[in-house]
Amino acid sequence: MNYSVSEENYIKSIYHLQQQTDTVTTNSLANELRTKPASVTDMLKKLQTKKLIEYEKYRGFKLNANGNKIALGIIRRHRLWEFFLVNKLGFEWDKVHVIAEELEHVSSADLIERLDSFLKFPQTDPHGDPIPDTNGKMAFIKQLNLAEIIVKKNIVVSSVGSQSPEMLEMLKHYHISIGTSLKVIKHFAFDGSIEIKVLQYTPCIISEQVAKNIFVHHD
Repeated sequence: MNYSVSEENYIKSIYHLQQQTDTVTTNSLANELRTKPASVTDMLKKLQTKKLIEYEKYRGFKLNANGNKIALGIIRRHRLWEFFLVNKLGFEWDKVHVIAEELEHVSSADLIERLDSFLKFPQTDPHGDPIPDTNGKMAFIKQLNLAEIIVKKNIVVSSVGSQSPEMLEMLKHYHISIGTSLKVIKHFAFDGSIEIKVLQYTPCIISEQVAKNIFVHHD
């Protein structure tokens, strides 16, 4: 079955919200998509008719197994296109999300499988997020955010939480990207900010908000 661009955007947004809470409310989805609750209600009826969501009275709704499969397919396309744009066309990592938002709706299964093969089956996108495989399975990456790291440990950046252009531009300013080696020098109790040292660069201080959006694993 084919789905409209609007339907796919709703399905993907529900999936991402479900990673934070088991069920999703009409208001939370309206806020995520910046639309009116009435519009969300209309779309939810369509998705329920197409047997993609389940509704729990007084709790909210969530994707069923088929809905999750569709969502992971959209995410797979999005992340493969981001990898292609950065690694084959030379785009900066803070410029590809909006373009991939358009390309993810090109749903030709043959095209996506050929793209995956052409890219030599990448496991993660340019922001470190795992790419679902052709069966909808997605690897779990064990990682911590910088705010949780004790000082003096050698760590490597593995993914980024917020992928807004503003956040990625800031990380670029601090010479931080996926695979960057760094070390936490000091935690400041006053505001949760952290002093870090990136390779050969001068130590810098980042806010707690930024630190919680940088995920790492031990070197």
